[in-house]
Amino acid sequence: MAQYGFGSGSFWGVDSGANPTPGRFGELQDVGVDFSFNLKELYGQKSFPATVARGVGKIACKGKLARFQGRILNSLFFNNSKTAGQTSVASDEAGTIPTTPFAVTVSNSATWVSDLGVRISSTGLPMVRVASAPTAGQYSVSAGVYTFAAADTGIAVKIDYTYTIAATGETISIANNATGLAPNFKGVFTQSYNSLRQTLVLNACVSSKLSIASKLEDFNMKDFDFAGMADSAENIGTWSLGEAS
Repeated sequence: MAQYGFGSGSFWGVDSGANPTPGRFGELQDVGVDFSFNLKELYGQKSFPATVARGVGKIACKGKLARFQGRILNSLFFNNSKTAGQTSVASDEAGTIPTTPFAVTVSNSATWVSDLGVRISSTGLPMVRVASAPTAGQYSVSAGVYTFAAADTGIAVKIDYTYTIAATGETISIANNATGLAPNFKGVFTQSYNSLRQTLVLNACVSSKLSIASKLEDFNMKDFDFAGMADSAENIGTWSLGEAS
């Protein structure tokens, strides 16, 4: 049976640490692997080269995916610390400025982290943050308590802010590491069609770029670029095919 490929296939990244937990790229959209070499032509007095030799080569890879685990982000790209819990955002939390003390305490005040602004609900106009003693159209904030002016009593507002959630999610620290430091991982790509499977294994890879793209009325897609190289035994990898030639 002839060997063909169809669909996006599946891809795993396996970090180089002791007892690594493989990470599967979720909802994979496509994978690209380019093997290329520089060519060096030797010319004499004629139009075309007398001979051509290969120079250095490279393996450039890219995957587009919709679901990405934090563990994969950290072990294959950032290589920093990872902790339990997450920072979340409250957007357009509704409140109405009361009478004395003219303060609105947001729902997540106990784990409030930072202010992202206040807007007047009826007009959408932003209010101005000040350190203390706000006047009309202004506010101050401390530990999730938003204080307004007496002149703004009764006005409905929308409040945006960040806060932490300890019970769910995880957080990756993005550090300013020294140049040259990068996590190495094994890349495994497989694809099957008509019961024949092909599997490409790249023994050692290093990631170069992670792109996050959002779009109106569409799913968030992430581009993950990486390059293959020789492992410690000077091996690049293997490409296995279901059809024997």
